[in-house]
Amino acid sequence: TFGLALIVQGVFLQYYGSSGQSYDTPEALSGATNLGFMILPNYRGFVVAASLVICFGTWFLIERTRLGSMLRAGTENPALVQAFGVNVPLMVTLTYAGGAALAGLAGVLAAPVIQVTPLMGSNLIIVVFAVVVIGGMGSIIGSIVTGLVLGLVEGLTRVFYPEASNVVVFFIMAIVLMIRPAGLFGKEK
Repeated sequence: TFGLALIVQGVFLQYYGSSGQSYDTPEALSGATNLGFMILPNYRGFVVAASLVICFGTWFLIERTRLGSMLRAGTENPALVQAFGVNVPLMVTLTYAGGAALAGLAGVLAAPVIQVTPLMGSNLIIVVFAVVVIGGMGSIIGSIVTGLVLGLVEGLTRVFYPEASNVVVFFIMAIVLMIRPAGLFGKEK
């Protein structure tokens, strides 16, 4: 899928070009707030709050609802779930569509912070893969916790040793995979 994404990206670059676009922060979220230990731009605070709500909502939907239990069961034993009358292929397709919608929402939230270009997601896709592997495949909480911790580690590395900030995530991934091949929150099979 990563190779297919690169092909689609190349086609769009060929057709539309590669100039980026900067977007302004919404007027209601402009300015900054002094937290005492730092000055936080209001829009970035909004992005953090919105991200927490979206992460909790996604976790709640998958872990605490009937739809989530059908989805989890459908990934474990699709034939059995289909025998109960659930259209598993449609459910999986809608799940992928929901994931794409979440990715689009993340792009919209990031637009005022970083420059929007056709290549804006390509440098993150590998880091996101590392976060999922370190957290453990199939563990939403693992991905959330790992994403937060690795974001902090990468940020601190960027402050104290900038040369290592691009590889620290992969160094941590290698160590975790040597110790726990299923990831920190993954289940051993």
